[in-house]
Amino acid sequence: MTTVLIADDQPLQRLGFRMLLDGTPGTTPVGEAEHGTQAVRMAADLRPDVVLMDVRMPGMDGIEATRRITEGGGRARALILTTFDLDEYTYAGLHAGAGGFLLSSPGSSRSRAATRWWRRA
Repeated sequence: MTTVLIADDQPLQRLGFRMLLDGTPGTTPVGEAEHGTQAVRMAADLRPDVVLMDVRMPGMDGIEATRRITEGGGRARALILTTFDLDEYTYAGLHAGAGGFLLSSPGSSRSRAATRWWRRA
């Protein structure tokens, strides 16, 4: 079973990802974070396999949250999800320790496949 923490400041995005993951065999959403600081804390507490991380969130953004989660030594692997096709986000996310970067929306089959793949990688 792949456990997933969803980190996104938009409630409808989180709901969409939760519904997608709830309907995907082998994945279980274990929590939802509204901002980066909360994502870092929840990743330490819940120890998910994967963190679906939005790039742009208020306060601590997804790039810094990814850096802190990956540097924390836990087992969580970050997958950056965003609708912004900007190279600077891709490079910053990968440099922060994210294992992948996906342009996506909650209903995308790419999100589902990436979550499963990232857990096995």
